[in-house]
Amino acid sequence: MTDTREGNDEDLLAELGYKQELHRGMSAFSNFAVSFSIISVLAGCITTYYLAMDGGGPVAITLGWPLCSIMVLCVAMAMAEICSVYPTSGGLYFWAGRLARTRKREWAWYTGWFNFLGEVGVTASVDYGAAVTWMAFANEVWGTEVTIRKTFVLFLVFIVAHGLLNTFGVNVVKVLSSVSAWWHLVGVAFIVAVLAFVPDRHQSVHDTFLKFNNGLGFTDGIFATSIYAFFIGLLMAQYTLTGYDASAHLAEETHDASREAPKGIVRSVWVSAIAGWVLLIAVTAAIQNFSAERETATGLPPAQIFIDAAGHSLGLTLLFICGVAQFFCGMACVTSNSRMSYAFSRDGALPGSSLWARVNPRTGTPTNSIWFCVACSVVLTLPALWSTTAFFAVVSIAVIGLYIAYTVPIFLRRINRDFVPGRWQLGRWSAPIGWIAVVWVIFIVVMFMLPQYYPGTIGSDTFNYAPVAVIVVLVFATGMWIVSGRKHFMRDVPPGHETKAADEIFEERDPA
Repeated sequence: MTDTREGNDEDLLAELGYKQELHRGMSAFSNFAVSFSIISVLAGCITTYYLAMDGGGPVAITLGWPLCSIMVLCVAMAMAEICSVYPTSGGLYFWAGRLARTRKREWAWYTGWFNFLGEVGVTASVDYGAAVTWMAFANEVWGTEVTIRKTFVLFLVFIVAHGLLNTFGVNVVKVLSSVSAWWHLVGVAFIVAVLAFVPDRHQSVHDTFLKFNNGLGFTDGIFATSIYAFFIGLLMAQYTLTGYDASAHLAEETHDASREAPKGIVRSVWVSAIAGWVLLIAVTAAIQNFSAERETATGLPPAQIFIDAAGHSLGLTLLFICGVAQFFCGMACVTSNSRMSYAFSRDGALPGSSLWARVNPRTGTPTNSIWFCVACSVVLTLPALWSTTAFFAVVSIAVIGLYIAYTVPIFLRRINRDFVPGRWQLGRWSAPIGWIAVVWVIFIVVMFMLPQYYPGTIGSDTFNYAPVAVIVVLVFATGMWIVSGRKHFMRDVPPGHETKAADEIFEERDPA
């Protein structure tokens, strides 16, 4: 019996200029689970907890997290409304090309490169962060000496494993993503319960919810103000609540995509917002001596908080739960990254596009694209062999790149009066939510580019390389456009991808 939803999905995809090639085997829950796994409050909240505690302290968590969550939810809802109309694996760059009134290919090109490089950066940082967490675990359990080279080797093991898991097919990803979603939910509940009932003492209500701290190291000027510290502390939440565009990139593999992909985007954000807030409050309340825990040899203050609050064995169990969650997060990152690069290649953007746009006929997955993304992430992480500071400078583009890519189609949708909402829409709330999203992203991108610590506060090099990274991406994308993009992007369709509408993907092409 034919699934009529799949037939409608294929018809809509054909109207957008593509034919169904990927295996459409994901349910609504599976679509949500991938985005939820990438957000991973057990990864982002744990690895960047120090930033919120230094930038504002508990106030940046109890007030900052919900504030940031509401704003991110506006971004997610504005994206979801567009996704409902254009449910393709290309996602953001395709939306930008369709919504722009002029220079359609150029808008799509730059959006796509920020999206692609941002996703590579997120994949690299998540798997490297997972390696750091597991090395900390090994150090506590077996006394393993933590070195840069050992951490890098473990990173390689993780990212190759994630490439293999994605290669086996979408059904494997679907099952593991579902397991990941439940692992995160049950894991957060278990950690919160342990930290609520096991410790002999907790911080006072005031210290848990209202205490303010400024540990950024600045002594004068605007950077030394309390409000600046608070805004820097928001970066923990902003870093964590990202990656939900995965639901859009998996649209061509999701049943009833015009409805379920938008729901996956929004649902992953609000569920993560609630789970993350409860988790952070529990961790903050369980602090025994943050000054000592901040300087722990594990490099992860929450790891020492777990051990101090719950005892060595139970504390390591909590760290183990976080480590497994981070492994799942890395797997989902490779899934999303590979689908985006597959779509970008299908439209002739990446060097060697015809190779990366191939779909494995047995598994229905873009196998070549999966390993291409794995290779890119490894290359991006190579600086970590010499300096972790250099590595984090390179991947600083991850969140900035993604949020720039998020907001471009939202902005273009707001100034395009011809846009007709799809099956999932915001109605009369569309305009205020859309403009709030645009203003918030502009604000947060600026914040990501400002100094986070006074030089020497937490290491020998605290320079924020984010502005440099943005300029590098712009220069690189411009050079690629001049060399090949303007000739091939959205014009040359790799063999086997042609549809009736293939040479009119953006309806009216800009002839320039």
